[in-house]
Amino acid sequence: MRSAGIKRKTTETEIDLRLELDGSGKKEIDTGCGFLDHMLELFARHGRFDLKVICRGDTHVDYHHTTEDIGIVLGEAFAEALGDKRGIVRYADIILPMDETLMICAADISGRAYLGYQVEIPSPTVGDFDTELVNEFFLGFVRKSEMTLHFKQLAGENTHHIIEGMFKAFGRVMAAAVKIDEEHKNEIPSTKGLL
Repeated sequence: MRSAGIKRKTTETEIDLRLELDGSGKKEIDTGCGFLDHMLELFARHGRFDLKVICRGDTHVDYHHTTEDIGIVLGEAFAEALGDKRGIVRYADIILPMDETLMICAADISGRAYLGYQVEIPSPTVGDFDTELVNEFFLGFVRKSEMTLHFKQLAGENTHHIIEGMFKAFGRVMAAAVKIDEEHKNEIPSTKGLL
């Protein structure tokens, strides 16, 4: 089974995360932030990943450390669960509609960390969540997973829809990229011989 369990404790957050790549979308999410819970549930459901995320953070300050650190730990979990990346498809992309929003997401499980973030979120908050933290989440994720991840917003006016479109697209793209290519399941998908 391609899975990982990561525990991380700092002075700002304590996180217990479990990821199963070949899951069915089961989720147990409790981050202390309702909006972030919702986004991670969407990610798990649309990626068909089994995901547990329990976080106790300094949410009395704000959600910055919680959001960033969960991105970091989720990135670590993907890196661990993928191992040497043998047999994976590696590349994936989607153009995902979410009501008036249209979002492109593309990934390369390349061993190189890069975030392309061409997203304009109109409101500084949704509920009590600072929307600038979406970028921080994905930066943490790509740095620890060592993946290239791009988001490009083609349309969108509603803040909730834009971010929801990103997380749904992220789940579906990651599911496609980590899928085992049965015709080449014993190969590393790179001319270098490693990723």
